[in-house]
Amino acid sequence: MSVTYTILKEHGLVYVKYKGVVRIKDTMETFARYAGDPDCRPGQKQFVDLSKITEVEQDFAKLMEIQAKKAEVFMAGGAQTIMVYYAPTALGQRMGGIIVRSWEPFASVVALVIDSETEALSVLGLRETRIDDLIGHIPELRTQK
Repeated sequence: MSVTYTILKEHGLVYVKYKGVVRIKDTMETFARYAGDPDCRPGQKQFVDLSKITEVEQDFAKLMEIQAKKAEVFMAGGAQTIMVYYAPTALGQRMGGIIVRSWEPFASVVALVIDSETEALSVLGLRETRIDDLIGHIPELRTQK
């Protein structure tokens, strides 16, 4: 699976990590699990880590399909959602840019691509300056590096 998520309730944050080849199918399956998670809430901040991707499957039609499904969850009850795509590589920047543009029709979603780890965490209102500081206490995330 090229994508995992963890809800960090104490931060009101979802940490999403992509690794290796990014496949739309994996994204759809992981998002379905997230949407059904009892800790899923509209308006949760999203930190999407694109730092470890190596390839991106491109299917614009499926991307728009999944974005519409995500919007239903993120904006339920009129909630607003901030999404930060941490993309320190050229490939991550390209993928993040495509995704951010796909959010443009949804006024309640603010999506940004940021190449600095410290800045990405700061924009989300977090005190931590490194991802390892944010997730370092969660054993299953430490092993996903």
